[in-house]
Amino acid sequence: MYDKSKIIPALVIFLGLATYPIWHNTVSGKARYVPKPELPTDKAKKECVEPKTFIRVNHKTLLEDWKFSVVRNGIRTYQASNKKAYTISLNRTCMNCHTDKTKFCDQCHTYMGVTNKCWDCHIYPKQLSPGPLAMRGP
Repeated sequence: MYDKSKIIPALVIFLGLATYPIWHNTVSGKARYVPKPELPTDKAKKECVEPKTFIRVNHKTLLEDWKFSVVRNGIRTYQASNKKAYTISLNRTCMNCHTDKTKFCDQCHTYMGVTNKCWDCHIYPKQLSPGPLAMRGP
């Protein structure tokens, strides 16, 4: 094999750089970090529109389906798997229980490096102020 003295060190350097994020997170303890979003403290608000296991995996799809139901079809009521009807509203349904976006939504979105586009159109409830713009967004 030609240039063995150059190829082997180059492969070692390449593998070191390629696996750096894995071993760095393992050594620093970040590999075992799991975000802990703040759950509703009110006992009456313990039930979500769908089971927790469904929401964890499919909340983005559910919110997109809600958006299309309201905007394109004018349907403003969601029939959940438990046969209960819920108002399709990010602010009045979801944020009614999960009152602090930074302690709930942003925990996982920041951890996963995902941008949250919900607030491009909707006003986060703590941003509401008295006036005509306060009614913006269902």
